[in-house]
Amino acid sequence: MKNYKYILLVIVAAFGYSASAQQTPASDQNEAITIQGATAHIGNGSVIENATIVFENGIITAVGDQSTPSKGEVINANGKHVYPGFIAPAKPLGLIEVNAVRASDDSDEIGDMIPHIRSLIAYNAESKVVESMRPNGVLIGQIAPQGGTISGTSSIVQFDAWNWEDAAIKVDDGIHMNWPNTFRRGRWWIGEPRGFQPNKKYTENTQKITSYLSTAKAFGNGNGEPENEAMKAMQGLYNGSKKLYVYANGEKEIIDAITLCKDAGIKEIVLIGGYEAYKIIPFLKQNNIAVLVQHTHNVPNKADDDYDLPYKLPKLLMDGGLTVAIQNSGTSNFQTRNLPFYAGQLVGQGMEKEQALQLITGNTAKILGIDSNYGTLEKGKSATLFISEGDALDMIGNDLSKAFIDGRDISLETHQTELWKRYMDKYNAGK
Repeated sequence: MKNYKYILLVIVAAFGYSASAQQTPASDQNEAITIQGATAHIGNGSVIENATIVFENGIITAVGDQSTPSKGEVINANGKHVYPGFIAPAKPLGLIEVNAVRASDDSDEIGDMIPHIRSLIAYNAESKVVESMRPNGVLIGQIAPQGGTISGTSSIVQFDAWNWEDAAIKVDDGIHMNWPNTFRRGRWWIGEPRGFQPNKKYTENTQKITSYLSTAKAFGNGNGEPENEAMKAMQGLYNGSKKLYVYANGEKEIIDAITLCKDAGIKEIVLIGGYEAYKIIPFLKQNNIAVLVQHTHNVPNKADDDYDLPYKLPKLLMDGGLTVAIQNSGTSNFQTRNLPFYAGQLVGQGMEKEQALQLITGNTAKILGIDSNYGTLEKGKSATLFISEGDALDMIGNDLSKAFIDGRDISLETHQTELWKRYMDKYNAGK
């Protein structure tokens, strides 16, 4: 009998956890909405004071000053700020719920070269981690796989959906590749010296990649090969329908990756990480390479690097004329909600605030190929935006009162906000 009671308790607890999952997705917009009086941060470097923004059926129909006619429900946002929804690229959001629980981790699959593994079909739209992005204004993400050399195929989603089909904005947008390092840490447990050591297999590893790329290109030439899902998934890199997202940080690794992939016939390449990209800006410009640079809340990788290199790296690349956006691969999924504060850090490095905003809105949308509908507050684009009480790039000012995804008035309640209210009530009661 005790065992039955224990089993029942586990079932009830599990049900209670699932019942407190993500808020029910919002209903479609059914009447026009006008936001009046706010400072509108467009996402392309411009600002409209005392702005009027009108949207219907999920699409922005007017953006202008106070003389712009209102329509439908009017939201008085005097003294507040309106921003386009922030975009988080290259993260396995919705693929990992609890890092320590293997059954909740779908970010990596068995195999080293698996371009045909699609992250989208494993995306959990009811993830509490995904839900926690929204109160900070992060409303869109590129759901990227991890692991191996070629990790798989990413897709871009919005963060208020019943399932992955509803969430999808752009399906199978690109393939993610981890370029080998020229140095690696010594494996002391098998007798290797501690610290960084030259990777003796670097050339072998890069040759393996170039051979795979050559095989994939030959497969696309139609020589009667048998069905091969991995090779079929690679074809978008050669016809321009997919981008190759290459993770590399060292100067040599970046040059090798871009040169060899370009030589293999890949049309569009995006660099992710790019810690030493500032050393080779002319090379990156020549090859038309956009950079999803590592986030700014970081420490230098090497003892002789500038102490503030991670803080100023995005600005160095922007000043060099590159298209840059911020990502935070290598950190936990939960930290993605700090994306606006990574951009805010750059203001302290001399970057204009509206330019810093572009690194998580307009520039990100352009790099991911969704800028025709998302990333800026412009007529004809999706009404994916939010109202903040203050400066959304500042931890104190980032206080959302309203958020919309495709015009739908979404909930800003999460598991974290529920806990905050619960314990604030306890704290206040004890005064």
